[in-house]
Amino acid sequence: MAAEEPQAKKLKLEEKELSQNALFGMGNPLLDICAVVDKDLLDKYGLKPNDQILAEEKHKELFEEIVRKFKVEYHAGGSTQNSVKIAQWMIQQPHKVSTFLGCIGTDKFGGILKKKAEEAHVDAYYYEQSEEPTGTCAACITDDNRSLVANLAAANCYKKEKHLDLEENWKLVEKAKVFYIAGFFLTVSPESILKVAKHASEHNKVFSLNLSAPFVSQFFKEPMMKVMPYVDILFGNETEAATFAREQGFETEDIEEIAKKTQSLPKVNKKRQRIVVFTQGKDGTVVTSGNEVMIFPVLDIDQSEIVDTNGAGDAFVGGFLSQLVYDRPLEECIRAGHYSASVIIRRAGCTFPEKPDFH
Repeated sequence: MAAEEPQAKKLKLEEKELSQNALFGMGNPLLDICAVVDKDLLDKYGLKPNDQILAEEKHKELFEEIVRKFKVEYHAGGSTQNSVKIAQWMIQQPHKVSTFLGCIGTDKFGGILKKKAEEAHVDAYYYEQSEEPTGTCAACITDDNRSLVANLAAANCYKKEKHLDLEENWKLVEKAKVFYIAGFFLTVSPESILKVAKHASEHNKVFSLNLSAPFVSQFFKEPMMKVMPYVDILFGNETEAATFAREQGFETEDIEEIAKKTQSLPKVNKKRQRIVVFTQGKDGTVVTSGNEVMIFPVLDIDQSEIVDTNGAGDAFVGGFLSQLVYDRPLEECIRAGHYSASVIIRRAGCTFPEKPDFH
């Protein structure tokens, strides 16, 4: 026993050093409405089994129909909020290492979101307005696929000058050492992302971004490429990577090549070389580090144990960030990402047990 003690002591010390608000996320807070649905519903609303889109006029009835016809579960969602919530779960103590900013409505769903963030020990600072209701996301699950339809509503109303620029909120940015924003927020407040990204770059802090969905690379290419020079870590999955490569004219479909080309895009902070992380579902995760591309195998999971892949990408990022705030090696960040994702896909929605079993 005696031989082990110094090691245990050292770990205790390391855990202590994490301060509140060390991890900063900003994005679209949505209340997830999850339900296992049938193919007829997808066909009726023109949805693809594994996709994420923004709700259009023709999807208006969808939200009510799901609640009416199927058994639904509500979860605090939105891509960035999911990731910082999972990072906090992995970290456990202290509470409120994860900070989250976004816009909600002054309604029942907004109230639920606030309560859920509190239960997850996330330090959420919502910009509350009454013009638009709190955003929702329909997660239509068929087999082990999910089709997400986000009705941003209030999430779309985030205003930099009315929230991020306020002294008490900007102090949270100054306290943070790791930043994470999902690409979805490029559709809402690119100027907020840019302000945070520049701060990170100027103070040599880590700024990370997610490609989030194919439509972001396609239709929000300009704001995305304005932020890209400040991105230290870029996340995405294989479909998003392929679309990004096409939009950038990379002329390759090889995911390792795409990762390398993405890594060498112009970058402002030369002290950190960009790291690119592309997940591929059950296939290995592709990572650029230094001048090499590595592939990390994911944890083996029996297909029969998979309940819902919704949130797997957010969970991977959350696990990754939970180690990144400790400055742990890249391999550890990836291992934690794979662990978190493996927990989430065994459950409905982006939910988790009380404590992680990650060592």
